[in-house]
Amino acid sequence: MPREPYYVQSLERGLAVIRAFDAQHAELTLSDVARVCGLTRAAARRFLLTLTDLGYVRTDGRLFSLAPRVLELGYSYLSSISLPEVAEPHLERLVAEVRESSSMSVLDGDDIVYVARVPTSRIMRVAISVGTRFPAYATSMGRVILAGLPAAELEAYLGRAKLEALTDRTIHTADALRAELAQVRRQGHSIVDQELEEGLRAIAAPIRDRSGTVTGAVNVSIHAARATVDDIRERILPPLLAAAAAIEADLKIAARR
Repeated sequence: MPREPYYVQSLERGLAVIRAFDAQHAELTLSDVARVCGLTRAAARRFLLTLTDLGYVRTDGRLFSLAPRVLELGYSYLSSISLPEVAEPHLERLVAEVRESSSMSVLDGDDIVYVARVPTSRIMRVAISVGTRFPAYATSMGRVILAGLPAAELEAYLGRAKLEALTDRTIHTADALRAELAQVRRQGHSIVDQELEEGLRAIAAPIRDRSGTVTGAVNVSIHAARATVDDIRERILPPLLAAAAAIEADLKIAARR
């Protein structure tokens, strides 16, 4: 694909090196980074040593890992938007009422990324924190955001997204997902029943800005053993919708200020 004249490929490669590290690959060798990023060993070495000098990467001489300073990159984004700050008190009240974890996310590419989260003390197999990413098609928050996209953007997403069966319940065809999103659009919320992970159910509602555009989503996640889908719809949906409405109201006030 041709690049624009302004395109800085070295910046792309440097960011790719940072993204090579994740929860499953917290430490990588020089060869690992070169392979994951499609770089020569010499190029990977230059990027890694530069990032080390800048404080974003650390090394013991053989293994490389991200340094805490890399969090500045994410916090710069979070500090530039009012969504998490406005949402968190409402998420805390929602969690206190329903006694289940609640989160907020936005769409980033084909994934949702968590920008706020209030967990409960219960232990779940899925490790979720601010910055966690999941494929949008398999999550309740992703579906309410996708359902709010303009038709052309949604079709572009369906044409490029890699839809995989993460469990035997996952909707993983474009036609089935298109039909599900139409239902989400009609009812104003999404319930995902063990499609991201076995044993995990979640319900989400959209967050809209002053123009009515869906800019994010808020959800409540719950272990399947503690609530059926009907229980979630009856017990969790009303306070969830109330929290979403309160967040939207506060966002409008923040925008005017």
